[in-house]
Parts: sequence; C-alpha cells; structure tokens
Amino acid sequence: MAAFVLKGYAAVFLSVFLAELGDKTQLATLIFAANPAVSKVGVFLAAAGALTLSTLIAVVIGERLGAWLPPAHLRVVAGLGFVAIGLWMLFR
Repeated sequence: MAAFVLKGYAAVFLSVFLAELGDKTQLATLIFAANPAVSKVGVFLAAAGALTLSTLIAVVIGERLGAWLPPAHLRVVAGLGFVAIGLWMLFR
C-alpha cells in the first residue's frame, strides 16, 4: 500500500515538475535572478512561496471540486481548460 501511495506522489511531483519547466513563471524567475542587484536567495524564496501558495489554492479548490465532480469529469474539464487557454494564446 505504501509503495502505491509513493508512486502517486511521484506522479504528482513529476507532472508538476515537467509542467513548470520553461513556463512563464520559470522564465520570469530566471529574469529576476539574472539581475545582479537582486538576492538570489530572495528570488528563490519569493518564487517558492508563490508556487507554494498557488499550489495550496489548487489543492483546496481541487478537493472541493473532487467532492462535486468525479475525477474523470474533472480531468476532462482541466483538459478543456488547457485547450481553451492554448487557443486563446494562439489567436489573441
């Protein structure tokens, strides 16, 4: 049972890690860190805090949505949301 739970957490870690690579948040953090006048530790802590807070919000909302929608429907809604954002980015 513990191995199954760890695999689930590993899947969460890998999914979030890969999704964050090269996204706008990471690029913004890179730009701030490139400024020689800014503390790199400060940039790291601010970026990590922002990601932690946004993840907390997602978990709270996900828990509430999960009580209302079956996981399969939630995945479809999330997928459609990603497609909608992608189309908006392409055609705006």
